[in-house]
Amino acid sequence: MFANEKSIESLEQLYFELKKYINLQKEYVQLEMVEKLTLLLSGLILTLVLITLGMIALFYLSFTLAYILASLVGGLTISYAIITLFILLLLACVYLFRKQLIVKPLVRFLTKLFMNHHSKK
Repeated sequence: MFANEKSIESLEQLYFELKKYINLQKEYVQLEMVEKLTLLLSGLILTLVLITLGMIALFYLSFTLAYILASLVGGLTISYAIITLFILLLLACVYLFRKQLIVKPLVRFLTKLFMNHHSKK
């Protein structure tokens, strides 16, 4: 069946084309993973920078509010206590609603990043 010279050349050509195709697919997967990791790391770095700057802003804002409240409540110590309680209340709210605020958006982002690779084309 495969005895003639033409069919042997066709099989060799098919083998080389298949090998080339597999190498191209491997390279495509590597490039796609680099793209996704770049997006993931850039999002992580951006989030860390925003959190750091937000914490610095909250720190200075809390001192500003403490000095403003000091004249209203009768003392700087009481105003610090009020701001501390407010920040602790914010932390408790973030902890209680962590699934809605942190987990679900993170899952959506990662799912969109890693699962919907054909929608960009």
